[in-house]
Amino acid sequence: MPELPYRLDRTVVIHATPETVFQFFTDSARWAGWWGAGSTIDAQPGGRVYIRHPNGVETLGEVLEVRRAERIVFTYGFASGKPIPPGSSRVTIHLEPDESGTRLHLLHEFAEAGPRDEHVQGWRFQLSLFSNVVANEVFAHAASAVDGWFGAWVIADERTRDETLARIVAPEIQFRDRFSLLDGIADLSAHIGAAQRFMPGIVWRRNGNVRQCQGTVLADWIAAGADGNQRMSGTSVFVFRPDGRIDSVTGFANPSPA
Repeated sequence: MPELPYRLDRTVVIHATPETVFQFFTDSARWAGWWGAGSTIDAQPGGRVYIRHPNGVETLGEVLEVRRAERIVFTYGFASGKPIPPGSSRVTIHLEPDESGTRLHLLHEFAEAGPRDEHVQGWRFQLSLFSNVVANEVFAHAASAVDGWFGAWVIADERTRDETLARIVAPEIQFRDRFSLLDGIADLSAHIGAAQRFMPGIVWRRNGNVRQCQGTVLADWIAAGADGNQRMSGTSVFVFRPDGRIDSVTGFANPSPA
């Protein structure tokens, strides 16, 4: 390999654990989910790296180093030789734990400045795609978790309610809306109990599909009375932790009809 004095550095935070993130560098199905159908990777020294981009462009490489859940290094170049031939650059991806999940640092080393500059936007785009591909898998259960959240608001027994909340939310759960400024499961559970006393018979439920992006989820909802008639509607913003539990919820009620 030639000398590689030109560097491209980029660091992003992925909303998943390092162990989960690393699976996308060792499993060809996940690798293809990032790069494009037909892409493969053999994550061992000497293993083949193959990327088939959606536009048909092919990238080739060879794995040089692997440290599970921490680091992978591989050569990188294009099958056509443009803008750089196979084996003429090197990519190092390093993972480290972060309070929000995983801090991913990418270093791409080149022999010339021109190809380096051409890849700046490419990696900005590809790592953004990567974060979403990982999040789509980690938070595939988001709709069920949201349903569990709304379901907890009708559980009358305090112990059962606390146990239900503990399965789906973080201990330090934060809840904010026009009537709530809450921190922690105990505070939230007591507030739910009060809501049942002051708004008896009200049931909250999700209205339509959730929308998820990198661990943040939007869910429309409606609240209906005991007679089944809608009393209010709105949208809640759910922020999930890397372990899949809900970290915070902010609720927005739609204006009442005039």
